[in-house]
Amino acid sequence: MDDHVTLSFPKMLDEIIEGLEKDQKELPSKYFYDQRGSQLFEEITELEEYYPTRTEMRIMQDNMPYIIRTVGSDIILAELGSGSSKKTRLLLDHFPSITSYIPIEISEQYLAKVVQKLNQEYPDLQIEPLCTDYSMPFQLPAIAQPYSKIVFFYPGSTIGNFQPSQAKAFLNNLSTQLDPGDGMLVGVDLKKNISVLETAYNDRQGVTASFNKNILRHINRKLDANFNLNNFRHEAFYNRDEGRIEMHLVSRTDQTVTIEKEVFHFKQGESIHTENSYKYSLADFETLVSEWFSVEKVWTDSDHYFSLQYLQKI
Repeated sequence: MDDHVTLSFPKMLDEIIEGLEKDQKELPSKYFYDQRGSQLFEEITELEEYYPTRTEMRIMQDNMPYIIRTVGSDIILAELGSGSSKKTRLLLDHFPSITSYIPIEISEQYLAKVVQKLNQEYPDLQIEPLCTDYSMPFQLPAIAQPYSKIVFFYPGSTIGNFQPSQAKAFLNNLSTQLDPGDGMLVGVDLKKNISVLETAYNDRQGVTASFNKNILRHINRKLDANFNLNNFRHEAFYNRDEGRIEMHLVSRTDQTVTIEKEVFHFKQGESIHTENSYKYSLADFETLVSEWFSVEKVWTDSDHYFSLQYLQKI
């Protein structure tokens, strides 16, 4: 059965057409994530080359008492892009008191499966799933029980997928749902050796390439388009000037693609820009969030590859 997301058909179509009409063709990275895309991303997190997930997990495991002390108890934990909720289980298993857990995910079918499993594992926990595009303004569900604060959990360096101006708009949207003293526990990938970065996005097994191409598969299925996935190759590289990894799909040949009644022409070597992943210094990230949040605590690994940061709404 086809999985359904909260994004309407016209909105998706409009965004796809707008992106492909640009001189540098692009597609919104959120469209990686149908059920298949979510599964592929979980496979990426297990890859030897992909350091962010295991490094962040290690940071959480090594610093859990300090994280608990910093974040506090009796919280509503709202996770943005919850996926399989693997990292969240560390919090659910160790925090003394979580009033409610709100997993927020764009793929409804994938979210439903994860929530079903969580309900079995944590029968006493109130779970309020929310299927939405969290990059746009949204509203958290109302929670009846008393709580001390709301804490957004945004692991995995996903905030790096936003361009800095988009990240600021995103942070502003989140801040409207928080009161002073509420917080955000966020994973931030740090600037490092370029070879480490590029290897992480070009794994030997080709899982990241499949994930990248899945955006075309998703568009084919939802919008009756006719992308030939074999006619595109995956490319990921570090853009030093912008401080980001860029992912592209490069056309292997001159070709034409139809989406609804719109026709798009691709020259051999022309690319579709599918994702950015910005890497920050600690000082740069603090500046990025400073209008809405103060950085209360930063935990890093010994190589300073990655950071987990607790931000407090000001």
